[in-house]
Amino acid sequence: MSVLSVAPNLLRLARGGFVMAREGALRLADPIDLPPHIRTLIRLGRLIERRGATDGADGLARALQRLGPSYVKLGQFLATRPDVVGLRTARDLERLQDRVDPFPQDQAEAAIEEALAAPLTARFVALGPAVAAASIAQVHRATVRDAFGERVVAVKVLRPGVAHRIGRDLEAFLAIARMIERWVPKARRLKPVVVVETLARSVAIEMDLRLEAAALSEIAENTAADPGFRVPEVDWERTARGVLTMEWIEAIKLSDREGLIAAGLDLPALGQLVMQTFLRHAMRDGFFHADMHPGNLFVDAGGGLIAVDFGLTGRLGKKERRFLAEILHGFITRDYKRIAEVHFEAGYVPADQSVEEFARALRAIGEPIHSRTADQISMAKLLTLLFEVTELFQMQTRPELLMLQKTMVVVEGVARSLDPKLDMWATAAPVVREWLERNLGPVGIAETAAEELRQLLRGLGAVPELLLRIERTSIEFEEVVRGGLSYSEESIQAIVGGVRRAALWSNLALIGIAVGLLVYVFR
Repeated sequence: MSVLSVAPNLLRLARGGFVMAREGALRLADPIDLPPHIRTLIRLGRLIERRGATDGADGLARALQRLGPSYVKLGQFLATRPDVVGLRTARDLERLQDRVDPFPQDQAEAAIEEALAAPLTARFVALGPAVAAASIAQVHRATVRDAFGERVVAVKVLRPGVAHRIGRDLEAFLAIARMIERWVPKARRLKPVVVVETLARSVAIEMDLRLEAAALSEIAENTAADPGFRVPEVDWERTARGVLTMEWIEAIKLSDREGLIAAGLDLPALGQLVMQTFLRHAMRDGFFHADMHPGNLFVDAGGGLIAVDFGLTGRLGKKERRFLAEILHGFITRDYKRIAEVHFEAGYVPADQSVEEFARALRAIGEPIHSRTADQISMAKLLTLLFEVTELFQMQTRPELLMLQKTMVVVEGVARSLDPKLDMWATAAPVVREWLERNLGPVGIAETAAEELRQLLRGLGAVPELLLRIERTSIEFEEVVRGGLSYSEESIQAIVGGVRRAALWSNLALIGIAVGLLVYVFR
């Protein structure tokens, strides 16, 4: 039965390989370092290559587009990594970011009317053709009329049937992930099933445009005082599950390098702004744009950054933010012992491992990249070293950090495209230092203590209800024992008394902790 359930997914993945070969994407593979059986498969794949296929990079872009939204997402990521796939391939893949073939105008209009439950003319004065199309949705320029007059808006509408197509792909990915966990023991620590499930949840959120509108609203509140960054304003009246209407942005796309230069904008400064904006949102707010490729970023006349497409976002708790800040600060200051300690304190590395040996392994990674500009750093090599180190020390994959790790790689690639000599460590240093001073300094310690005190007081306020629950539980337990078990009256009373005494001492301990914390805070 398991083989029968996996077979359709294997067929879908086999179709993916066939389309790649047919479009000529296998031309990109360098067979020199590949195992013999893989080289044989590539040679066989080249036999079915279509006659007009002459360029591997272009073939890869065409294949990903043919295979659908899930594969286009992969192409969007590779487009930001020229050091991994090569400059030529990265440029060919850039068209997947916002230049996917649009679906017909009549289908878009029908989808908008269905989502808003109203005729198109009741909500819009005019709806133009698609101006940008991506893997999940496309954007139209439209005109609306309200009490303030006519204004131009951007209307984002989901592709028809996209949920079904992505669901099938994710089902295939999940089946393969389960096979990997079962048959490849070394890969289990990477939690491939958890990774796919996390991806599935994020895609489900991305396909509800009301949630994207809410993300825009939250980011706008978080960054209201941030210089050099803003997001479009949401038109809630014309927003629903399948449609998002927002402010129209008149600005230069970050992917339009010639346009940025012609406008006299400082590209290295923009690179720093992109990197620091992401870090500030991740560490300060714990909520960040998780799809910051150049097609989703614009630059206004003053050099300010405008971000769109918040279908994919990431969120970090206080623990993860502290982990991120201390890790970055440790690499910046070469404090590898502290980096190792943070991993152990967070529980990311098993306690039976050696802190000192882990610190030594981190030094082997950090020293080659310290004080070097980004063009001297091979991120592919760095990721390989990290994989080897985490495998050696049995570090488990953390689902809450997966989105952060992926986005950091993308943002670093975008920043490097603007300034190939960007030193990402020097760029990150002021943001990391600001977070550490704010959260680990006197003010941060006082706020943490106050929050812990409030939690303790809330817990103490629940003590009467807790005692009543214990009383009811002890009575019910006594009745059950009397009715169904042969314990003596003395045994029952001893058990009930023990439960009550344990609850009493637990609550006395809580009161003692609260009093001690009050003395510490207000002394």
